[in-house]
Amino acid sequence: MSLPHYKMTMLAVTLGIASAMVGCSSNPTKKDVVDKGPESSEQVYIQKAQKALDRNQYTDAAKQLEALETYFPTSQYAPQAQLELLYVKFQQKEYEAAVTLAERFIRLNPQHPNVDYAYYVRGVANMEQNYNGLMRYTSLKQSHRDVSYLKLAYQNFVDFIRRYPSSTYAVDAAQRMKFIGQELAEHEMNAARFNIKRKAYLAAVERGLWVIEHYPQTPQIPEALATVAYGYDKLGDKATSQQYIEVLKLNYPGLVNANGTVNLRAARSEGSFFNRATLGIFGKEAKTVTDPSTQSPESQAEKRSLTNRMTFGLLDRPKNTTTEQAEPTAE
Repeated sequence: MSLPHYKMTMLAVTLGIASAMVGCSSNPTKKDVVDKGPESSEQVYIQKAQKALDRNQYTDAAKQLEALETYFPTSQYAPQAQLELLYVKFQQKEYEAAVTLAERFIRLNPQHPNVDYAYYVRGVANMEQNYNGLMRYTSLKQSHRDVSYLKLAYQNFVDFIRRYPSSTYAVDAAQRMKFIGQELAEHEMNAARFNIKRKAYLAAVERGLWVIEHYPQTPQIPEALATVAYGYDKLGDKATSQQYIEVLKLNYPGLVNANGTVNLRAARSEGSFFNRATLGIFGKEAKTVTDPSTQSPESQAEKRSLTNRMTFGLLDRPKNTTTEQAEPTAE
C-alpha cells in the first residue's frame, strides 16, 4: 500500500533537509580546517598572556598560552606557559583541568625549579573539587558526603611535603592537611553515630578506633574515645570498655558520668559542633584554616606582580599586603 501524496511530499522534504545538514557538517569550508599557523612570535604570545593575566582576563590569557604551547612546544617559554595555564585553569575553577595540567607538568619537567608549585596546586585543585559555594558557606557538611577528593588531596599534600619540605607552599599545605584531617575524622564519626543509632556497635567501634589511630590531633578524638568505650560496653567487653573510660577520666573527665558510664551526648558536642557544621571556617579550629577564595574583591583586585600572583601571593608581596596566605598563582 502506497503512502498518500502529501506524506510522500513531507518525507521527501525531510530527507532533503537531513541530507543538506549532513553534507554541511561533513564538508566544512576550507576556512574551518586550515590552520594558518602562529600569528605572532613566542615572545609576543607570552607578553599578551601576561597582560591578560594582569587584567584578570583569564579566557584571553588561556588562548595566548595554549597557542604558544601549540606552535612553540620547545620554546624557552613553554614551561612558564604551562605553569601560567595551570594557574588560569585554577582561577577559572576548572579544577579537573588544573589537576591534569599539574600532572603533565610534573611528568614533563621533573627537575624544573618550580615543579613544587605543580605538586602544590594539584592538591589544592583536588581539595576544591570537593566543595562548591553553597557548601562552603552554609551548614551543609562535606564530611557527610563523598570525601574521595579530600582523600586524594590529602595524599597529594603528603607527597608534596615529603618531596619539598622547604617549599614556599609547605606551610599552607600542612594547614590544609590539618583541615582535611578534621573533615575525614568527622566523616568517620558521622558513620559511627549512624552505627550506634542502628545498634551496629562493632562497626561503630571500628570507626572510632580508625579516628584515634589516623587522626589523633583532631577535635573528634573525645567522641571517638567515648564511642569506643560505649561500643565495647554494649558488646559485653567490659574490660576493654573500662580501659577507654579510664583514658576519658584522665583527659576528658566531663565525658564520664558519676556512675562511671560514658556520657555520649556530651562527647558529641566536645569537638565543637559549630566548627564542624561550618567546615572549619568558624569555631574552635577556625584559625587553622585559610581559604583563599574568601578574600575580598578589593584584595583580589589589588595590583600584584606576576611573581606574586603566580605564587598564590606568597612571594613578591605588595608593601601594603597584610594577608598571610593567598590563592594559587603561577610563576
